[in-house]
Amino acid sequence: MEGNTYVLEVNNLKKYFPIKGGLLKKTVGHVKAVDDISFHVEKNETLSLVGESGCGKSTTGRTILRLYESTSGEVFFNGENIMDIPKGKFRGMRKDIQMIFQDPFSSLNPRMNVKQLLMEPILTHKLVSRKEANDLVVEMIEKVGLSKEQLNRYPHEFSGGQRQRISIARALIVKPKLVILDEAVSALDVSIQSQILNLLIQLQDEFELTYIFISHDLNVVKHVSDRVAVMYLGQMMELAETKDLYENPLHPYTKALLSAIPSLDPDKKKDRIILQGDVPDPSDPPSGCPFRLRCPMAFDRCAEEKPEFLEREKNHWVACHLFDEQEEADA
Repeated sequence: MEGNTYVLEVNNLKKYFPIKGGLLKKTVGHVKAVDDISFHVEKNETLSLVGESGCGKSTTGRTILRLYESTSGEVFFNGENIMDIPKGKFRGMRKDIQMIFQDPFSSLNPRMNVKQLLMEPILTHKLVSRKEANDLVVEMIEKVGLSKEQLNRYPHEFSGGQRQRISIARALIVKPKLVILDEAVSALDVSIQSQILNLLIQLQDEFELTYIFISHDLNVVKHVSDRVAVMYLGQMMELAETKDLYENPLHPYTKALLSAIPSLDPDKKKDRIILQGDVPDPSDPPSGCPFRLRCPMAFDRCAEEKPEFLEREKNHWVACHLFDEQEEADA
C-alpha cells in the first residue's frame, strides 16, 4: 500500500451468509453474496458499483463498513487492514467511513430533531466542544441547502429530498474520508435526484471526499462516476473508467445492461439485448462463469472454468473467456 493514493483497497473479499436447516439448525449451505472480489478506490474518486438486484453491491458496501463481518479477505483503509481491527477500536474509526442509505426516514431517529441528529455524531466522537458543535451544525445544514430555522423540526416534517439532505449533513459533519452511498437517490423523484447528485458532487470537491456509489441506475452512474465496476452474482464482471465502459463495454453482461438504457434521441434506435431467465440462486451458483446461463455468447469452456478478472485493455478489467479465445486465435 505504501506510495500509492488508494484510500481503499479490497482484496479477495467474501461474504457468505449461512443457511440453517434441520431440527438442530445446522449450517447446510451458504448464500455467496460477495464472492472473492478485489478493487481499489483512489483519493477524491467516485467508484460506482452497479448490477441487478441481488448482485451483491449493497452487501459489499456494508461489509466494508463492517455492518456485516466478512467471511474472508482484506480491506485496507489508508493502508491499514480494518478487518483485523477489534470491533471496539473500529467503532472509533467509523467517523472516517460513513454510509448514506436509500431510505433517509428509516436511518434518522424520528424522536430527534435535526439539531440533535447532527449534534449526536459530533459529541459521540468528541470532535469539538459543545459551542463549536453548535456552530458546526448551523454551517453544515446550510451547506446542504437547508436553513438554521429548520434545525428544530423533526424528520417527518420534511420531504424525501430534504431528509436525504439531512442524512448527507449527518454523514459529512464528522469529516469522513470515504462515503459509501447505497442507492442514495433511487427513492427520489427525477428532478430531486438531479439536485442531490449535484450537491454530492459539490460537497465532494469542497471536502475532498472519496465516494463508493452503489446504484442500479446506469444513467445516474454515468453522471457521477470516475470508474464503474459491474457486479453479477457476487462477482466482478467488468471495471473501467466511466467513458470507456459506456463507449466500449467488453463483457456481454455490461453490454446487456447498457442496451437497456432509454435513448434520449427518439430517432436513434438501440439494439436491446434481452437476457433470458432469472439471476441464479446465490446459494447454488452455476459452475464456471456465473453469467453463463444467461449469456448469449457462452460456450463449453464457460461451464468448466471460472474466468479470471484480468486487465484486457489499459485500465479496463473484465472476466470473460471470450478474450482468452481471441488471444489464442491471434497468437
